[in-house]
Amino acid sequence: MAGASTAPPRIFAGIDIGTLTCRLEIAEVTRLGHITKLQSDRRILRLGQGVDRDRLLRADAMARVVATLKEWHQIIDTYRVEATAVVATSAVRDAGNRQTFVDLVAREAGLQVEIISGEEEARRTTLGIRSGLPAGVTDVLAADIGGGSTECILDRPGQPLIVRSMDIGVVRLSERLLPSDPPTAEELRQARDWIRTETEAAVAGMPLPAGLTFVGTAGTITALAAMDQQLAAYEAARIHNYVLALDAVTCLEAQLLRRSKQQREGLPGLERGREDVIVAGAIILRTMMETLGMPNVLVSDLGLREGVLLHLANMLRQG
Repeated sequence: MAGASTAPPRIFAGIDIGTLTCRLEIAEVTRLGHITKLQSDRRILRLGQGVDRDRLLRADAMARVVATLKEWHQIIDTYRVEATAVVATSAVRDAGNRQTFVDLVAREAGLQVEIISGEEEARRTTLGIRSGLPAGVTDVLAADIGGGSTECILDRPGQPLIVRSMDIGVVRLSERLLPSDPPTAEELRQARDWIRTETEAAVAGMPLPAGLTFVGTAGTITALAAMDQQLAAYEAARIHNYVLALDAVTCLEAQLLRRSKQQREGLPGLERGREDVIVAGAIILRTMMETLGMPNVLVSDLGLREGVLLHLANMLRQG
């Protein structure tokens, strides 16, 4: 029998339906957990628009996501995919009509959606992050800043994962506390106070060891890393494992706060469609780093999407 290192890779597809962004990845996964991307895509579809206020997914937002999922299902069918996993996070978790959305996706796109908890989201995100960390990084405190929530994850080899999910994300913060464009001084004060309070509560009681590496994943942090390098186009190789300093985040935040949404369009490194929520993202990251006393954040281009694939591969292997 072939050993684990010589067994052929298997092809899986994973879809992450987030509050702001939806992501697709089709990849080969080896028994040792190595991922080789075959095709990936991401779309800013704003499924969670208005969910913080109304606790309902809007019909037009659901329609945007379903149309994209139908397109992605056709792409998946062009590969020899062994299995596909589709997960939904904060916006769908919080919506009173979540079952309507799940049924709609099944009927129109032919895909089964798993609504995962904040804790399960963090566990799978950690699988993705761990698959791409540089050598020598052991104890990790990860921040996954999403559209509707932010997960704080303490991951130490040989120890149980400790997860705290905060109901603060770039869409939720923008809609709840940052209505002005750009935000006012009072709006900024309220936002920082909320983030600081929630961050302190999230890490209270966490045994944070010396030498801990602070790692950030998801669109806000990768966008800020791209902006800090003034990348003309997204380059995963230059973003993954990039060290983003607190001083740089502070400068980027100030640059963003001096501009309106329209004036942010076309800034080097800023993904189109993120112009309104990147301010909230910068505020969240800066305030978290200051609260935690972290001078740098190690940027991971890998996260939930890759974790979904690894989880799927592990489940099928065990089954």
